[in-house]
Formats: sequence, structure tokens, C-alpha cells
Amino acid sequence: MLEDIAQGIQDGLKNKTFDGSLKFDCGADGVIVLADNQASTNDRDTDCTLRLSTENLKKLLTGKLNPMTAVMMGKIKISGDMGVAMKLGQLL
Repeated sequence: MLEDIAQGIQDGLKNKTFDGSLKFDCGADGVIVLADNQASTNDRDTDCTLRLSTENLKKLLTGKLNPMTAVMMGKIKISGDMGVAMKLGQLL
């Protein structure tokens, strides 16, 4: 499941660059790590971590979930470097 999402993120990165490292932590479903302009499901330490459900990750990536609203409603929890999280908006 997350492998397909990671591949979609990777495909979207083809003409873009992302500085820093970011982890989407989907709990028991696993993680997607965005680092070195690559998306993978291999867990590692990152500058910033977003904790959210797999369902909310799908909505976030398809534009059906506003990131700021999701944070305020507790659907996304952010830890680490907020600057890296803010850069994510450029990719979506």
C-alpha cells in the first residue's frame, strides 16, 4: 500500500527538488521517507516527521485535505523542523 504511494511521490519529484528530509509516519502501516530527492518506505531519522493515517496521507497528496486545517484538527501531528514541513506545500 505505502509502496504505491511512495512511487507516486517519487514520480511527482521528477522535475522538482526537495531540500531536507521528511517522514510520513502512518503508524502500523509503515513510513514513507522523502530524502535526497527520493521517496522510500525505509525508515530513518529525518528533519521533520508528519504523523497521520494512511487515509489522510492519500487525501493530503491528492489535494482533498488542506494541510493547515488538518494540523489544526489534529489529523496531522508535526515534530521536528517546521521549515521542512512548510516546503512540502511546494511539492503538492
